[in-house]
Amino acid sequence: MRGLLPDLSPWRASADFRRLWVSGLITNFGSFLTFVALPVQVKELTGSAAAVGAIGAVELVPLVVFGLYGGALADAADKRRLILWTEAGQGVLCAVLLANALLPGPAVWPLYLVAALTSALGGVQRPALDSLIPRIVAHEHLPAAAALTSLRWQLGGVAGPALAGVVVAWAGLGWAYAVDLLTFAVSVVLALGLAASPASREAVRPSWSAIAEGARYAWGRKELLGTYAVDLAAMFLAMPLAVLPFLADELDAPWSLGLMYAAIPAGSLLVSLSSGWTSRVRRHGRMVVLAAAGWGAAIAAAGVAGNVWLVLLCLAAGGACDMVSGVFRSAMWNQTIPDGLRGRLAGIEVLSYSVGPQLGQVRVGGAAALMGVRASVWSGGLVCAGAVGLLALCLPAMMAYDSRTDEHAVRLRAARAAAAED
Repeated sequence: MRGLLPDLSPWRASADFRRLWVSGLITNFGSFLTFVALPVQVKELTGSAAAVGAIGAVELVPLVVFGLYGGALADAADKRRLILWTEAGQGVLCAVLLANALLPGPAVWPLYLVAALTSALGGVQRPALDSLIPRIVAHEHLPAAAALTSLRWQLGGVAGPALAGVVVAWAGLGWAYAVDLLTFAVSVVLALGLAASPASREAVRPSWSAIAEGARYAWGRKELLGTYAVDLAAMFLAMPLAVLPFLADELDAPWSLGLMYAAIPAGSLLVSLSSGWTSRVRRHGRMVVLAAAGWGAAIAAAGVAGNVWLVLLCLAAGGACDMVSGVFRSAMWNQTIPDGLRGRLAGIEVLSYSVGPQLGQVRVGGAAALMGVRASVWSGGLVCAGAVGLLALCLPAMMAYDSRTDEHAVRLRAARAAAAED
């Protein structure tokens, strides 16, 4: 049983990791309140599944552009400063949502505008957050750090949506936005204590040529390319979040909406709480493929199930599979990418695990309008499982990856050991 418990080595060894973890937990909790409240408000104002799915569309272009540029910026600037400014900016945007919600007649267009700007700031921030972890955590602790970081996300993901369903139903949308604004203020104060993390000596100025250099490196690493492709396919084809408000109505269980949003992170949380085994796995690529296929199968089952409790169980199973995939993707990235390229590769990672869900919202919303809510869910899950299998066949390097023998992992491990001795 002890071997199943989360490995707390990064927490014990790094004060900056502890500070970043707590700050992220607080802000994630609030962000998940808005994550639920925003589509609910669009649904209330428009009554359209396509309009809810369009949230993903307006978030897509800012995420692509600023995710890629944010990766180059993370390599060339102080990561702590980037994290602080983007966190504060997202707090300001949350205040705009609150002000709009308090109007006698809230407008729809500010919801899309804020969604786009928040996506842009998130695209800049996420590469800095991801590329900071390998600097503040020992090389051998990186798989455990990935699991603990995911645990932080899942704790907020379970508590935030579950509470949001109650807050929105009983207190109103304004309260959800107000609590989110408060959590941004607290997280900024905590993040002020992070140590500076300036650019490495080999850093280059942020530019499109620097971004292209990172893309060429990723293209040359077929095992990394495979993780991006698998995650993009899984999220695009089988992400059901945009239609959950309509699925709850179809099941005559509008009270279950908060639980539906919480079910996926709840499943992920169960894996995080028993993630000690992940540090002993070496074939990371195989685990990514198996878990992504499991995600598709679970979402397909959720679309078929006619009982709300079975739907919740299937969503939780999908969340567990997604968590397993995420842990081993992060381990592959953090244990093999050189420091001077880590920000730009983190920018590409943002596209793989963020663009997919945004496009997935558009896909499932449009499919629901054409073929019905439940059919849009189960069909996407089935196609996802098949697509993941095809990608595994086309990218054997990902399936063959072994952290003990991979040349990039061996080289980076040796470099960090030499730096520690110096």
